[in-house]
Parts: sequence; structure tokens; C-alpha cells
Amino acid sequence: MSFSSSDDDSQQRFALGFLFALIALVISTVLGVVVYKRGIAHAPKAPAAAVVNAGGAAAPGVVVVADAASVVVEGGVVKFYFATGKADLAAGANEALGEVVKGVLEGGKTAVVSGFHDSTGDAALNEELAKKRAFAVRDALKALGVAEDKVELKKPEVTQGSGSNAEARRVEVVLAP
Repeated sequence: MSFSSSDDDSQQRFALGFLFALIALVISTVLGVVVYKRGIAHAPKAPAAAVVNAGGAAAPGVVVVADAASVVVEGGVVKFYFATGKADLAAGANEALGEVVKGVLEGGKTAVVSGFHDSTGDAALNEELAKKRAFAVRDALKALGVAEDKVELKKPEVTQGSGSNAEARRVEVVLAP
């Protein structure tokens, strides 16, 4: 059985077309991977934890990380977030408390400290942990020169915090006249 030259040409064209399509697929895949990786490397990163800048203001777009200590200042309220089962203050705590300390020392105001907890686990243990966290913030204020009689520990009517569990595990500090 012999093939005609048109069958040979057709098979060659098919083979060349298939080869070019395969080459184009490989090149587009490689380019896609390179563009994707460069895009990821240069994309703005979401903060791993809330960050407080030198002026004591929260960085815009702050995210509370699920199980890490962090601190933010929102509308004059200093919010300390805590890791599960911990009462350790986040890095930047002293900087975040700067305006509160200034208000107490220079303005004769009182720092009001309120502790909240999340909805997981034993309620009594959560209450005790919220109290330990509030004491940790009180101790930080005292270490910064605030007299103990200028710190009011206030138990909120509802101690279970709002928001996600990470947002609920917090202590808030506000200035009061």
C-alpha cells in the first residue's frame, strides 16, 4: 500500500501543528508561572499582626491574627488582643499606651481598663484569664509611671467580647475624666 504525497503533506502539517501547539503551551505555562511568582513576591503583604506606628495610631487595614498577641489604637481606645490561653502583651504595648500615659500624667485623667474573653472553653476560666490580661495591662501602665489610683479596672457588664474569637480575647483601655 502506498501513500500519496498529499497524505504525507497532511501528516507533516498535522505533526508540525501539534508540535507548535505543544511548544506554545509550554511557553505560556512557563510565562504564567513566572508572572504569578513575581506578582506574589511583589504583592503588598497583609500584616501578620496589628501594628502600631510611632505616633500611637494603628496602621490602616490592621488585621487581628487568630492566635497571636497584637495591639491597635482605634478612635482613642487602645485594644490589646491575646493569644489563646495567654496573658502576654504584644510588642509595641508601651508605644500604644503613650497617649493614655500622657493623658493621665498631664491631663489628670484616669485610665479605664476592661477585659473581655472569647466564647470557647470554660466560662469561669475565661473570666479569670480576662482578669489576668487586664492586670497585665494595668502593670504595664504602672511600669510607665501611672499611679495605681489612676488606673480603674472595670468589669464590663458583658465580658464575652464581640467579633471573632481572636477579636473577643482583648483588653480595652480608655481615658476617663
